[in-house]
Amino acid sequence: MKEINLETPLWQLTVGEFLEISKSFIYEKKYEYGLKGLAKILGCSVSKASEIKSTGILDEAIVQKGNIIIIDKEKALQLFAQK
Repeated sequence: MKEINLETPLWQLTVGEFLEISKSFIYEKKYEYGLKGLAKILGCSVSKASEIKSTGILDEAIVQKGNIIIIDKEKALQLFAQK
């Protein structure tokens, strides 16, 4: 894809250019899964993510059923920043 000038009006983009720019919005995942996902969100090791999870500060952002862990990325970052 050619480089787009930020001053280019949307109506001047081709469909391909628009879709390429839109990918970051369309495919942004709201959730991560497991301790690996939590480590990815926090930018730390899996063992450190496990330690942080066990403190309970992220409980509002985490749903866990057995071994399945689902993390709301945005909520987890908000809670982590507060503590």
